[in-house]
Amino acid sequence: MQAHEIMIKQVYKVKESDTVRSVIERFIEHRISGLPVVNERNEIVSYISDGDIMRYIGKHRDVVVDSIYYVAVFKGDQEAYEERARRLLDLNVMEIGKKKVIKVSWDEEIENIAAILGKKQIKKLPVERNGVLVGIISRGDVIRHSFKSLM
Repeated sequence: MQAHEIMIKQVYKVKESDTVRSVIERFIEHRISGLPVVNERNEIVSYISDGDIMRYIGKHRDVVVDSIYYVAVFKGDQEAYEERARRLLDLNVMEIGKKKVIKVSWDEEIENIAAILGKKQIKKLPVERNGVLVGIISRGDVIRHSFKSLM
């Protein structure tokens, strides 16, 4: 079984010029947790997930780097949680999205897709054909299609 046989063809996505506000609106409206980011040619340029948002709004602690020659302190958050959340809404998606996107070709075999999802510990994989976004596959899609005929 190949990716194009199990992928969801209607993919919710955002453009590289969108703000995080539009991402969060789609997350809430469609009850999803991640979106591919595409350019004007529908090529995948980034991926933004709920984890990226959690890392941004979560508390960042001070980091102390101590060596023989110097000590450096990198300050954590100076602003309140609500301020970080408010500031996040107006950021461009490319500022916090992952630019190194793990994706699969539309003819990738399901067993390879399962291996990628498991090994990389990710929930979804964008599917591309000729460099263009054509679908998305989640862990649930793989499980449903893998075990449907066995149960």
